Amino acid sequence: MRQKLVIGNWKMHGSLVANAALLEGIKAVSSRAKLAVCVPFPYLAQCQTLLSGAQVAWGAQDVSAEARGAFTGEVAASMLGEFGCAYALVGHSERRTYHGESDATVAAKALRALEFGIVPVVCVGETLAEREAGQTEAVVGRQLQAVLDALSIEQLGRIVLAYEPVWAIGTGKTATSAQAQAVHAFLRGQVAAKDAGVAQRMAILYGGSVKPDNATELFSMSDIDGGLIGGASLKADDFLAIGNA
Repeated sequence: MRQKLVIGNWKMHGSLVANAALLEGIKAVSSRAKLAVCVPFPYLAQCQTLLSGAQVAWGAQDVSAEARGAFTGEVAASMLGEFGCAYALVGHSERRTYHGESDATVAAKALRALEFGIVPVVCVGETLAEREAGQTEAVVGRQLQAVLDALSIEQLGRIVLAYEPVWAIGTGKTATSAQAQAVHAFLRGQVAAKDAGVAQRMAILYGGSVKPDNATELFSMSDIDGGLIGGASLKADDFLAIGNA
């Protein structure tokens, strides 16, 4: 059975004081799920200090596709590794939308993270217009296929997928458990077409206004292996409640 994984995405929130209180609250209580937080780059050192030895992993919200060089503002996977990052989000819809990241760029970032022992959390998801047009599988399938084409089977076995319907991120709207399960099953089937064993072992997370009161039902679905949590990850009690859903 796949262990549940719950990753908090702080987005552009936090301060040294607020983070310290949040992290102390999270690490003080055990969770049924494996927990991690993906934080803004400036706070990675703080996470490394406060979470070392705890049962909570940490990671970054992005990673450069480049290894090094004249790329002002970019952060290399090797740098993230020096701060003990276990995870890096790649292809989050906000990066795709606001920074024009293509499917090929997302695949390149996943490869770079893997090169330095960091687990890429590959995000896919459709907009409301795409869902209403019946294009959900075509969109998430295209996004995932770029990664499948770029990675070997061994590499594929080291990634995490996250399905985040764009229309449910920060809107208060949530896909029904049946809607989410259907997309997760589709994604697992697409991975299985490349390697059935990898597909069976792969964690596929749901993200999109997950809260303590809907997490249990979502996580009870056979192909939903946890969550990528936005706003609720900024409150220790809510984050831990989701981790124990």
